[in-house]
Amino acid sequence: MDIKELQDVAAQVRRDIIRMVHGAASGHPGGSLGCADFLTALYFQIMDIDPARFTREGEGEDMFFLSNGHITPVLYSVMARRGYFPVSELATFRKLHTRLQGHPTPVEGLPGIRIASGSLGQGMSVAIGAALAKKANQDPHLVFALTGDGELQEGQIWEAVMFAGAKKVDNLIVTVDYNGKQIDGPVNAVCNLGRLRAKFEASDWMVLETDGNDMKKCLQTLTLAKTLAHHQKPVVIIMKTEMGKGVDFMEGTHKWHGSAPNDEQAQAALAQLPETLGDY
Repeated sequence: MDIKELQDVAAQVRRDIIRMVHGAASGHPGGSLGCADFLTALYFQIMDIDPARFTREGEGEDMFFLSNGHITPVLYSVMARRGYFPVSELATFRKLHTRLQGHPTPVEGLPGIRIASGSLGQGMSVAIGAALAKKANQDPHLVFALTGDGELQEGQIWEAVMFAGAKKVDNLIVTVDYNGKQIDGPVNAVCNLGRLRAKFEASDWMVLETDGNDMKKCLQTLTLAKTLAHHQKPVVIIMKTEMGKGVDFMEGTHKWHGSAPNDEQAQAALAQLPETLGDY
């Protein structure tokens, strides 16, 4: 896909997010909207995957783990648009007995989901385990993970960071969604993360930075990260995004971290988001 085609996918993903969360009257639109460009680039261009041959073990393909599991609206939309399951199934988001639970779960056998996540702080550890398994199996493919910035306030994250650097887990690429906001307010007001780049570098990680709401920069940074893999260090991308990106009244505030729009708000949001691939 070229940049325009990827941007069209991301635009439709943002529409899906609003419609899913509004339809369920529950969910997390803010971070989902902010990560639409990144996950579109990752699934449609960067990762070596085949939705038709998905297995939980992930042998012979790249793997992705969503550590900040509350942003399932964006993950489900991207996976459906990529062919893991029918796009029409997005209409079942957060409904009783659906495969599309509020946080991802493998219990219902949804293709593309390998672990239950959203208990914040745990996804990076799981990704490291998967990366070590690939090394043991001599599988050259990569493991990707996404974490939130507020999630980095969890102690387990830093145990994982130290371990991955010390053990040279160099088939791992972690991205931090750095939108500066979490459910209780600005990240720096809740618990300042300090000099984040320096912390990762001190633990022997290679650090990249990018604009997660610029498709071209997302692609360039992820491509660079792949070239840096298998060079004795794990890679982390500190990705600046805007929570609620694409909907003017959702941007610049933490209030849409976990709030669903009402009918009027959903209509106003959809008016700002072009329908590029067709609504489900």
